[in-house]
Amino acid sequence: MQTDPASLDPELRNARFFAIASPALGLLSLCISIIPVCGGVASVLGIILGYVSLKTEHSRSAVAGVSISMLGLLITITYTVFLLFFKK
Repeated sequence: MQTDPASLDPELRNARFFAIASPALGLLSLCISIIPVCGGVASVLGIILGYVSLKTEHSRSAVAGVSISMLGLLITITYTVFLLFFKK
């Protein structure tokens, strides 16, 4: 049975929202990692929201969000390095 979100503590409600937003931003960062600025911003936001959520409530979606966002940041950095060093 699901609980009513309005009855939750505001801090717990924010943590659950951040835990859902973190993987969403991680997947978005993977999709837009070919645009270095956009991919980097989405990755960093996903990592920050995931860690904020993990401080309050340890959920699998927050852990997944942090890991996906880190992967997106790694891909963005790698692509940026290739753009800088191998452009003609």
